[in-house]
Amino acid sequence: MKANDGRVVSNFIYNSINGKPLVIYGDGSYTRSFCYVSDLVRGLQTVMEAGSDIATGEVFNLGNPDEHTILEFAKNILRLTGTDVRINFEPARTDDPTRRKPDITKVQTHLGWKPQVTLEEGLNKTIEWFKAQA
Repeated sequence: MKANDGRVVSNFIYNSINGKPLVIYGDGSYTRSFCYVSDLVRGLQTVMEAGSDIATGEVFNLGNPDEHTILEFAKNILRLTGTDVRINFEPARTDDPTRRKPDITKVQTHLGWKPQVTLEEGLNKTIEWFKAQA
């Protein structure tokens, strides 16, 4: 991740550890699901190694189905970084989906895969990585 890649995880962490306000578009009630990279890689490996009789021609959603509001997510970032920066609310973006949550039922049922890294564990690792880059 790059600090300026425009994604909520990197933006919130970078701004928080650098004393800058976090920007939420809308009221922060829309949801996102966050999947740590090691879980995603393990999921891809699981699908690739599943065998042609199970996976050929199939589509498997990978991700973490645990939803969090953006406001809740921002508050978690502030808590985990130990900072107290402002949260600024900007007008909602018209093309921004209000909900993102993958349905991983198929990959769980057929291949036994599910994410293992909790949001807090993944955020702590990501925050430490960002701090090491500074």
